[in-house]
Amino acid sequence: MLVRVKVERVTLDTATSRFVVILKDENQNRWLPIVVGSTEAQAIALQLEKISPPRPLTHDLIKNLLESLNVFVSRIVVNDLRENTYYALIGLQNDNEFQDIDARPSDAIALALRMNAPIFVEDGVMQRAGISERVEEMESAGGDEELSPGDQLEQLNLDLRKAIQDERYEEAAQIRDEIKRIKQSLRENLE
Repeated sequence: MLVRVKVERVTLDTATSRFVVILKDENQNRWLPIVVGSTEAQAIALQLEKISPPRPLTHDLIKNLLESLNVFVSRIVVNDLRENTYYALIGLQNDNEFQDIDARPSDAIALALRMNAPIFVEDGVMQRAGISERVEEMESAGGDEELSPGDQLEQLNLDLRKAIQDERYEEAAQIRDEIKRIKQSLRENLE
């Protein structure tokens, strides 16, 4: 089964200094974060903001080539997750012929946004890697019991993602600093 998603935003994960595309399930309040390169993050962000660069970027060029050949992107599907790497398919349509092309999710998303194509995630991928609002709420209401440093880091990373998602950047910076403090403390204890 496929889950239809929209691109919620592109953000910088301050804990890892990597760009992340957040795909949001349109029906069940689940998010799928996918790490992308800076070039792809820029290509996606420019399209989300409806900013046209003075010269075509790679994804604009691909769009122009496909349109000149009367080939359309019918959909893209984030269809697999293996060893922390996401995989995607770009569905192409030419007259009544359909073909799926293997792609990185970041490229597929950038192209889908330019061609107004729907974006889907395989349900199995969403179940394995998606973040549910209910799970985050349960984890943040976890009680007052003492957490191990590893569990604290995991909880803080969830809190950090939520703060960034909600655009509470001062709180995100405080959480980031707490993550750094715990990691430093763990390093010192190992020495």
